[in-house]
Amino acid sequence: MSDLSLRRYDVDPSPPSAREALRDAALRVIAPAFVLFALIVAIGWLIMAPLGGLRSEDDLSRSVQRGRTPTWDAITAVWSHIGNTEIVIGVCVVAVAFVWWRTRQWWYAVVPAIAISVQATVFVIATAIIGRPRPKAVHLDPAPPTSSYPSGHMGASTALYVTFALMAQRIERPWLRRLLTVVFLLVPVLVGYGRLYRGMHHLSDIVVGLLNGLVCALLAWYWLRRRDPGRR
Repeated sequence: MSDLSLRRYDVDPSPPSAREALRDAALRVIAPAFVLFALIVAIGWLIMAPLGGLRSEDDLSRSVQRGRTPTWDAITAVWSHIGNTEIVIGVCVVAVAFVWWRTRQWWYAVVPAIAISVQATVFVIATAIIGRPRPKAVHLDPAPPTSSYPSGHMGASTALYVTFALMAQRIERPWLRRLLTVVFLLVPVLVGYGRLYRGMHHLSDIVVGLLNGLVCALLAWYWLRRRDPGRR
């Protein structure tokens, strides 16, 4: 990603009109999200039908289960819960309010909210259609009513914290910018491992959840057209 893309909201800080915002959201977020949804459902169908549910992934889950310890049980509980719906929404609301207050740019502040909203929509419908059972392992977390595929925890944490990493590029102090970028990008990795360790998802569920969150983060980041600096 180029420096111009990372600082696109600095390059053109002009507010969009309501018509421009709705047009861009429809063309640059909602329409591509349909393609993403179709891709995720197609992958899920491939896993469940021609590939027979990838039963070898249950062996991986049981292998991870055999390595559990009380210490790692406690650590991964924290990592897993970072991706809980209520925590993701709460962190997002606080972040949107803070960025809006600091920048006075609502169209920039809503980027994380767009990311998690689109991710959640794609995830909820896809998981209802595919209906994949959870791994045949001891589950350390309560199983939500959704099915195993794709991982909603992984998708939500990726969508949220990747947008935070993109927004962190505005920070002027290099050491703080780099530190926060690394921390934000590390969070989804920890959530994904936590969900695998705790027997809540197959590896492919986590990988596709990562795909869902990453694409939604990028759609949110580019949701609004920004002018090229040479045309301003």
